[in-house]
Amino acid sequence: MNEKKAYPLRINAEVLAAMQRWADDELRSLNAQIEYVLRDALRKAGRLPKPADAGAPEGASGTAKTTS
Repeated sequence: MNEKKAYPLRINAEVLAAMQRWADDELRSLNAQIEYVLRDALRKAGRLPKPADAGAPEGASGTAKTTS
């Protein structure tokens, strides 16, 4: 499991309240919701490596495998 580090976060009260409502809607803790949103933004920006899809069938990466 990845190591988790504590980090104090100063955040606007309105943003915090909106994140709490979103977390409640998704049945997540506020901390988990903040991490989810950050990871999603990092992934979309190409700053976080995409996880390997272990369940994908062989050759599902979009490249065709040829045999000679």
